[in-house]
Amino acid sequence: MTQFRSSASFGKRQEYIAVAELLHRNFDVYMTLVDDQQIDCVLRLDTGGQLRYLDIQIKARSAGCAPVNAGRFAAMEIRQPRENFFFIFYSEQVKTYWILPSLELIQEANQNKEGANKGKYSINFCNVTKSGVKPRPRFQKYENTFSLLA
Repeated sequence: MTQFRSSASFGKRQEYIAVAELLHRNFDVYMTLVDDQQIDCVLRLDTGGQLRYLDIQIKARSAGCAPVNAGRFAAMEIRQPRENFFFIFYSEQVKTYWILPSLELIQEANQNKEGANKGKYSINFCNVTKSGVKPRPRFQKYENTFSLLA
């Protein structure tokens, strides 16, 4: 029970940390009560009187996870990829966010072809090097790119 509580509370804490980052960057954020639609929060954008809403899913890895998993997000279900659906990934070990539109995420990630997680996606944003865990250069264009949400 304690392990589940620990991982569940970690996920919720990371959602709030990502939301705080969005608020710090002057986004108008609305939290959902449940995320059974893969929506942790909604951003309301008002650009010159034109309203637009973005659905946001937040994923995070803790500082205490194995280095090989610092940027690994596996067995992700990505329901209804669409223009206004974004994923925010965060790794505590490298203190980095990656912001990806869902339509680009399904292109960048690997989709499982068989097994229990058939159809689900996985992506790894980090490499383990002799000097520690480092973000993969391949995904640099998504690093801390909160501007993609504006």
